[in-house]
Amino acid sequence: MRVKICGITNLEDAFIAIDAGADALGFVFYPPSLRYIPPRKVQKIVAQLPPFITKVGLFVKTPPAEVNRIVREVGLDLAQLHWETDPIYWSQLEVPFLPVIRAKSPEDIAQFWGKYRLVDAFVEGYGGGGKRLNLHWFENVDREKIVLAGGLAPENLKEVVGMGFYGVDVSSGVEAYPGKKDPVKVAKFVEIAKRGK
Repeated sequence: MRVKICGITNLEDAFIAIDAGADALGFVFYPPSLRYIPPRKVQKIVAQLPPFITKVGLFVKTPPAEVNRIVREVGLDLAQLHWETDPIYWSQLEVPFLPVIRAKSPEDIAQFWGKYRLVDAFVEGYGGGGKRLNLHWFENVDREKIVLAGGLAPENLKEVVGMGFYGVDVSSGVEAYPGKKDPVKVAKFVEIAKRGK
């Protein structure tokens, strides 16, 4: 199972995640977030990272031209679209992207069927709410292209391991405080996701 550590705000935390075995790092380009980081600062972090780590930018209600520009200038691999988008919006993107479903009900999970997508719990704001999804919603659902997010932490991740999700995405669940990762929590989270223990 792939692991993305989101809400990275500094180089130290980036290497904490990488050294623990994370597959991807997430950078939040949404100014109201406690984990917001300016693109120019992310560019400096990305320039110092080793190869084979996926760098993801989280965007909220951002014009496609701006997403294209930031992803390219910063050196990211992927744009995570953390709001309600559609194929018309996607057609204007010139960079790889991951749509997000902010699920209110089991029916929402069926959106974007056949595409890789991230499923998070709906909250009034965007991201970092720490609200968990009901895992029963995923029964009888093909999970091999779903990245699960929302309220995950080392304490509850074992419930998810073995369900066949493509990956998991965590932010607040591995923090010492908003915007700063806890090395022990990060290491434990990755260990459980990768080895089930």
